Amino acid sequence: MIVVLLIKKTTALFLIMCMGMLLVKKGILNAGDSRVISAISIHLILPCVILNAFQVEFSPEVKEGLFLSLAAAVIINVGLIVLVTIFSGILRLDAVEQVSVIYSNAGNLVIPIVSAILGSEWVIYSSVFLAVQMFLIWSHGKMVLCGEKKPDLKKVFANINMLAIALGILSLISGLHFPGPVKDAIDSVGGMVGPLAMLVTGMLIAGMDFRAMLSYKRIWLVAFLRLLLCPALVLAVVKYSGMASWAAAGDKILLITLIACITPSASTITQMAQIYGQNADYASAINVITTILCIVTMPVLVLLYQM
Repeated sequence: MIVVLLIKKTTALFLIMCMGMLLVKKGILNAGDSRVISAISIHLILPCVILNAFQVEFSPEVKEGLFLSLAAAVIINVGLIVLVTIFSGILRLDAVEQVSVIYSNAGNLVIPIVSAILGSEWVIYSSVFLAVQMFLIWSHGKMVLCGEKKPDLKKVFANINMLAIALGILSLISGLHFPGPVKDAIDSVGGMVGPLAMLVTGMLIAGMDFRAMLSYKRIWLVAFLRLLLCPALVLAVVKYSGMASWAAAGDKILLITLIACITPSASTITQMAQIYGQNADYASAINVITTILCIVTMPVLVLLYQM
């Protein structure tokens, strides 16, 4: 049942991506307009999603689930960093390739997918994975892209999404939740995260030269690592490690973690590559190819988890 719902949701998101392509092809918008939508998504919509996720009661079951999701997120993300660092020496992965393999598009895709197939009450566990990944992207990811020796922790913790996570945790622990109209507004804005992300992807695709995109010979290697090899290893960990016994609904919480890990390469990497003078076109091409291919790979991996 979950696999069927996942196929329906990913298909719907793919159709929204096609709508974004159509907007550019018809001259209604330019591909460059996607930057404005991306800025709205990162600085407004995603913080609303995070804040809304923590508007639940801090019950013992939720506490257990948060501990499991945090432990799984840390183990998996740190493991991927170590694994890809080893791969980079063997396969000579450059900075863009490394971070594209390590970091998934969890922020834009996993929350709407989890909400659709499991329900909004489960989104809080995807937010924990997002918090861990966001910290690592802006610390380790930025270090790799910029060739830095140590992270700028001040900028990491000043990131608006990290502030939203801190405020959300405070709200969860204190039991002080937003009043009705405020919660409704935050919920409504947060609901746009998936569609807007796919519109941006579609707009980027429409503005790209496919021949130029496919001229990157190593893009298929990166896609294989991002969508198959690394997710297969994550699948083995969440399925056979025994961590599911750590919480009452451990199997569903680890399913959320798996879904977060098997999404395409993070669209944030493209934006960071633009900011820090790396090969943004290559990063964007990786994001596009993995987004298209994940429509097939994600349901297969979820099916394997449930078997």
